Amino acid sequence: MKTITAADIGRMEKFSRVQFATSLPGAKPISLIGTTDGAGRTNLAPFSSILHLGSEPCLLGMVSRPDLVERHTLANLVETRCWTINHLHPDILDAAHQCSARYPKAVSEFDSTGLTPHFEPGFKAPFVSESRIRIGLELEDLIDIPANGTRLIVGRVVLVQLAEDHLLDHGGIDLVGAECLASTSLDTYFTVQPLARLAHAKAGVEPARI
Repeated sequence: MKTITAADIGRMEKFSRVQFATSLPGAKPISLIGTTDGAGRTNLAPFSSILHLGSEPCLLGMVSRPDLVERHTLANLVETRCWTINHLHPDILDAAHQCSARYPKAVSEFDSTGLTPHFEPGFKAPFVSESRIRIGLELEDLIDIPANGTRLIVGRVVLVQLAEDHLLDHGGIDLVGAECLASTSLDTYFTVQPLARLAHAKAGVEPARI
C-alpha cells in the first residue's frame, strides 16, 4: 500500500492536490445551493460539503471555501440569512455542473443553464423547480476555521419539499427512488444504490439485516 505524507500532498500541483483532497472523504452528496442578494438577484452553485449536524433542532452545515475570490453564495446568505439545498438527479446533472463556472454576480446561473427558480411565500431564496428534494434553511451560525480560512455555515431547516412516495415509513428519505447523486473530486458523479439496512446496534447482539 502506498503511503502519501502531508509533505507529498503539499508538493502536488494545485489541481491534482484539490482532486486528491476532495476524494479523501469518499463520495459525498452533491446539491445546488440557491440564494439571492439584497436586490433579489439569484445565484446557484454546486456544493458537496453538506453535512448533518443534528435533528433537534434539525441543523445542516456546509463549508465555504476561503474568500480569496468573490463568493456569491456566502455573501448572499449572510445578507439574506437564508438559502436552499436542492438535490441533483441525472436529468439536471449537466446544467448543475455548469453552475460551477465563474459567472459575474449580475448573471444568474438559472438564466445561464435553463434551470427554473421556484419561490415559496415569505422565503427569499430560490429553490430549483427541477430538483426532487428541496430544503429551505435559515442561517443559524457562521464559524470561522482559521487553519485554512474556510467557514462552516450552519443552517436550521425550516421546510422540506419532496414527493410523498419518497418519504419512507421509517422516517428516512428514499434517495435511491429520487435518483439523488453523489460526487467526488471536482468533476466525477455517482448514482447511489442500496446495499443493506441493519437493525439498531446493541452491545452483545449480533448485527441483523432488516
